[in-house]
Parts: sequence; structure tokens; C-alpha cells
Amino acid sequence: MTQTKKDIRALTKDELRSFFVDQGDKAFRGNQVYEWLWQKSAHSFDDMTSISKQTRQMLDDNFVINHIKVDSMQRSSDGTIKNAVRLHDGLIVESVLIPTKTRTTACVSSQVGCSLDCKFCATARLKRMRNLNPDEIYDQVVAIDKESKLYHNRPLSNIVFMGMGEPLMNYNNVLKAIDKITSPEGLGMSPKRIVVSTSGVPKMIKKMADDEVKFKLAVSLHSARDSVRTSIMPFNATFPLADLREALEYWYTKTKNPITYEYVVWQGINDKKEDVDALIKFCKFAPSKVNLIEYNPIDDGDFKQADNEAINMYVSMLERNRITVTVRRSRGKDIDAACGQLANKS
Repeated sequence: MTQTKKDIRALTKDELRSFFVDQGDKAFRGNQVYEWLWQKSAHSFDDMTSISKQTRQMLDDNFVINHIKVDSMQRSSDGTIKNAVRLHDGLIVESVLIPTKTRTTACVSSQVGCSLDCKFCATARLKRMRNLNPDEIYDQVVAIDKESKLYHNRPLSNIVFMGMGEPLMNYNNVLKAIDKITSPEGLGMSPKRIVVSTSGVPKMIKKMADDEVKFKLAVSLHSARDSVRTSIMPFNATFPLADLREALEYWYTKTKNPITYEYVVWQGINDKKEDVDALIKFCKFAPSKVNLIEYNPIDDGDFKQADNEAINMYVSMLERNRITVTVRRSRGKDIDAACGQLANKS
């Protein structure tokens, strides 16, 4: 029976150092390999040109590097790029590069499919196959950074965990990936330029606060009324708004970091004054910002973008209550790369 080789990127630096000592080599060799794996994003042991051929062969005999492959890349008329990313086991996820005049943002996936059941999201229609490993999340960022430099002449500036999957349902791997992304031994990005967006898993929001994470938090809210939210996001019956609010209060008490709410306004669903009143009441406990997001259809007529009158009502009422609000226009709609559209259709 053939023994499956271990992915070398599952090893810590200390474990790599110990491996080389066990092989009768110097511990610093582990540092060299670690640098090739993370800072230089080597895809094969042959790429590690500062290491002897004999050592590279020994590594190849013992390990694999399960790197991702960009299977296909689509470019939108607005400059957005969508990658269909093939994982080592053949499964596909999608990630997106979103450019503006001042920044380029990577929207990355954390799961193959999704654990939750939001009715307006294409990804929710896919069965959750598995969580992504830290290196698979990291590789998405590396690929988008290269595309940012190639097509927009600047390195990647921001990362949002708003792709496929619920990041807090893959908490440990997401944290490990962010640790690598922000480490000087990895990509060296500031955690303040990273946003993790959750549909709202209260106990995990509290855990993030206890873990004293440095990245920013966004909540995909869409309604502050339980009956409405449960009708469009059925898991709200398990994690109701009162529990979410309590977790967010805990987050703010521990971190003093403001909260961003992602919010789509749909015709006939959450476009009335009582919806805005409920949102204002929900937001009041801490400094917050509401991003009103343009809706991106996913092939059926159950959800329709609210008219400008409803959007303007949200904006004026939120501003009157001194809650920061922005209206965010979607990017990459012509290639199904906009919010809620990621469903492996590329």
C-alpha cells in the first residue's frame, strides 16, 4: 500500500527545524525551507534553488506541496478579476480581485461551498464539501497579489473574507492563514487591512474577542427583525438577533473596534420604515458603519433590488441617527464575481 506523503506546509517552522536535525542536517535548513514555502511561495522543491539538489530530493521523497492552481481567470469590463481555483483534490473555489483607484482588494473563500443557508446567495446552494486549509487560503491571496501587480501595477492592499463559505465555521484555519498573511515571514500585511465577514455565529464572535484578534469584523446582517431575517437566513432561528447582539456587545467591550454591517435592501422584504428603525436600534450600542450593498441576482425572481426611494430612506434615517452609511455599488457583475454570486459557474 502506497503511503501518502504529508503536505510540508502543515509543519511549523520548529517542526521543520526538528525534521532536519533528525536527518543529521543543521536546524537552520528548516528556516530556509520555511522561507521558500511562505515568503517566496515555492510550488515545488525544485524551485528552492539555494538548497542543494540532494536535500531537495530528500524533501520530495518525504513531502508534497499541495499548492492551488488558478484553473481559469475571468476579467470584468470594470477591471475585476475572478479566479476559479483548483485545489489539490480537484475541488474548486472562487476568489476575486476588486480594484478601485486607491486600492486592490482580495475577496477570498474559506470553505468549498457553505455551511449556511442564506436564500439570496448562490454559494449557499452548493453543498459544503470541506473547509479550506490555511495554505489554500494563503495561496488565494498570493495569486491575487500577483494579478494586482500584473494588471494594476500595485501590490494587493486589502483582504476581505467574503468569498465562498462562512469563515467562523472554519475558525482555526482562517486564523492560521491570517497569521501567515500578516507575519513578516509570510506576506507581511497589516491585520488592519483584513476584514472577516460573518453571517453571525455568536459564540465564535466572542471567541475572536477573547483571542484578541487584530483584524476587522463585518456582519452580514440584512435585517434587524428576527422574523424577516429568519425568512431569508434560516440559520437565524438557531442564532437569533438577541444572541448576535450580545456577542457583538462583548466584541466591542473587549476590542473597542467598530463594527461594519453588510446590508442589502430588497423590494418587499426589508424596504419599510420599520426595517430601518430596527436597524438603527440594533446598531446603537457601538460605533458602527452600514454598507448598503447593491443586490446581484442569482437566476430567480424571489429577490429584487429595492428602488432608490427605499435606499435613500435608509441613508437619510441612518445619517440622522449619526450612523455612518455608504452605498456600495457591485463590481464584476458581468462575470458573476459580485457579492453573493460565487457558485463555480466559471
